[in-house]
Amino acid sequence: FPTLFDLIDESATGEVDGVAHEAYWQVIDHCYLCDMCFMSKCPYVPPHEWNVDFPHLMLRAKAHRFKKEGASLRDRVLSNTDLVGRLAGIPVVAQTVNALNRSAGMRGLMEKTLGVDRDAALPPYAAKSLRRRLGKSVDTGGVEVKAGAKTRGKVVLFATCYAEHNEPELGEDLAAIYRHNGIPIRLTGKERCCGMPKLELGDLDGVDKARAVNIPELARLVDEGWDIVAPVPSCVLMFKQELPLMFPDDVQVSKVRDAFFDPFEYLMLRHRDGLLNVDFPHSLGKVAYHAACHLRVQNIGLKTVEFLRLVPATEVEVIERCSGHNGTYAVKKEFHAISMKIGKPVAAKVAAADADYYTSDCPMAGTQIGAGMAKKQSATHPLKLVRRAYGI
Repeated sequence: FPTLFDLIDESATGEVDGVAHEAYWQVIDHCYLCDMCFMSKCPYVPPHEWNVDFPHLMLRAKAHRFKKEGASLRDRVLSNTDLVGRLAGIPVVAQTVNALNRSAGMRGLMEKTLGVDRDAALPPYAAKSLRRRLGKSVDTGGVEVKAGAKTRGKVVLFATCYAEHNEPELGEDLAAIYRHNGIPIRLTGKERCCGMPKLELGDLDGVDKARAVNIPELARLVDEGWDIVAPVPSCVLMFKQELPLMFPDDVQVSKVRDAFFDPFEYLMLRHRDGLLNVDFPHSLGKVAYHAACHLRVQNIGLKTVEFLRLVPATEVEVIERCSGHNGTYAVKKEFHAISMKIGKPVAAKVAAADADYYTSDCPMAGTQIGAGMAKKQSATHPLKLVRRAYGI
C-alpha cells in the first residue's frame, strides 16, 4: 500500500486515475497475499457496496501474467516445494545443500544466477523426512476415541512440505501432544504441496494439480471419520479458504474444508468439551507471541494464545503485525530488504518484551523475526513450547 499511495501522490491528478497502468505491476509485485488489508484495514470490504477484495484482485493480475508470460526459473524452483524437498532431503545431499546454503560464496552465486538474496535465511533440509520418522500411522495404544461437539476425536496430519522436508520436529511435536491428549493421529497415504506457493505465483493450473491429488485422499479420510490438521497456517488457510474460493462447486473441497482445523483450534475445541489434558508440570515464564497473518485470516481467534495461557505461571505478550516473510517474498533479491523493513517493528517488539521465549505458529515468520533482531535469537514453535509444558 505505501507503493500504491506513493504512485497516487506523485501522479498528475493525485488520484488513482493518474497512475499509469504499467506502474500497477509495482503494486501487484509487492502484494504477497497476507490478506490483512481485507481482514482489518480496508473499509470497502463487504458489506460495503463496493465489495472490494484487494488481495484476490492482485491474485487475478498475477494469474493473468503467469498465463501470458510464465515464470522465471527462480520462481519455478521456489514454488516447486515437493520436488526440491525430495531432492534436497536425500541423506548426504541434505547435509551438502545445507552447507552450500551457509556458504557466502555459494549464496553470492545463487543471488547472481537465481535472484535469491544472499542474506535471506533459507530453511535447512532434514535428512530424514517426517513421513520416514512417523510412518503412515501414529499409534496411541488403543485408547478409546472420544468425540466432542465439533471434533470427532481422531486426526489426520497433513504434513505440509515444510514439516515433511525442513522441520519434521513440527509434526513429531504435534503427534506427541495429540497422543498425550488421547487423540489417535495418522499421516495421509499420499500428499502433495497444499498449493500456496503456486497460488502466490499465479499458477492456478499448478494449484489445480495439487488439488487433484490432495482432495480425493483427504475427502476419503474424512468419510472414514477423521478430522484434519496441519502445522503451518498458510497450508490450513489453503484448504479452509483458497481452494473453496477457487472450486466453490466441488463437494469434496467443501467436505475437506469443514473437517480442516488449525492444531490449537482443535485442541481448544476439545478443551471446551472437557477433553483436554490440562495437567502442565512445567511453566513457560514469559512468551512473546507473534500472530501470523495467515492464522489471523482464518477468523478463529488467537487459539494458540488461549492454549498457552492455560499453562500455569505463563505470561503471553501478543504481537499482531506482519513479519514480512510471506512465503517466497523475503528470499527474493528485489524484495528481501523491504521484507526486513516490514518485519523490523515485530523484531523490535520481541526484543523489548525480554521474554523467556518468542514464538510464532508460522515457522518461517519466526526465522524472519530472529534475523531482524540486533541480538540474533531463534524462535521456539508453540508446539515445542506445549510439549515442554507437558513434560513429554
